[in-house]
Amino acid sequence: MSKNLENHIDELGLVKTTDPENEKPVFRREGLSGTSNFEELDAKLGDELRKCRQAKGLSRADVATLVGLSEQVYGRYERSSSKMQVSRLIHLSEILGVSPIGMLFAAAPHLWGKTQEESEARFRMIKMLDEMPAPTMASIAALLQAISVLQVGAGNSTPPVE
Repeated sequence: MSKNLENHIDELGLVKTTDPENEKPVFRREGLSGTSNFEELDAKLGDELRKCRQAKGLSRADVATLVGLSEQVYGRYERSSSKMQVSRLIHLSEILGVSPIGMLFAAAPHLWGKTQEESEARFRMIKMLDEMPAPTMASIAALLQAISVLQVGAGNSTPPVE
């Protein structure tokens, strides 16, 4: 293993683990309650997809029609017996009128913070930003840019986001 790869693993806090779907070891970030395997992540995505569909008052047959699949094939996504590709996740987000970020958060909240509280706070902020009018978003982006410049000036080595 190269030194660059070792540094990358350490920097991200990745842990070596196994997954039933992969013969070789894989590296993952530990979740808030351990490291989920891919099957568990798929199940969480399927559950969230079902919740989003139900919240819109749509049947599986309705969504299947909108996606261009049979009800049986679509149902496999909700039951996590079929893997959902990113392009399918985007399409489902479009037809359900939901953000794919919400589905991803349901499956992997640890990507948004190191604790449950931090993850939920960051996700709430993302949802609030998503619902704001464009001019308000522009103002908040400018404010955050100014704050990040001040942080760099205060010795934080993270450069501002452009």
